[in-house]
Amino acid sequence: MRTPRVTGFAALGLGLALLAEAPDAWAAQAGLAGYQGAWVLEGRDCSDVYASDGKATAFKKPVNIFAPAFIVAGKRLRTPMASCQIKSVRPSGDRQLLLLDCTDAVAGNEVRVLMAPGSTVLKRYYNDQDTTGVGYQRCSR
Repeated sequence: MRTPRVTGFAALGLGLALLAEAPDAWAAQAGLAGYQGAWVLEGRDCSDVYASDGKATAFKKPVNIFAPAFIVAGKRLRTPMASCQIKSVRPSGDRQLLLLDCTDAVAGNEVRVLMAPGSTVLKRYYNDQDTTGVGYQRCSR
């Protein structure tokens, strides 16, 4: 008789744990709307870095591992060399702090990125004291 009760408590605990994580996931997804798409350093030509099959944009083959570009799709951010899961997006003044869990061919690590999205250009900042930032132009959504 005790087994169903214990199983019920375990299921309740698991459900509460999932609900506790959900607000962060929803916040990250909602905060990523302005980042979706393919981006390249301002002044660079999108066609030098990206190819499109009509459905999706991808890095051109062979991939230029030094291309200053990235693609955000859902909660994933990909560069020519790394793939990152976007764990959270938090406001940081007039910018947003993205916490990424990135892996490449050699290792995995946590990366913090300060950005400010715009409609066609976003800025990446190296730290809180950086007032200029580096601009990236949108190549596709």
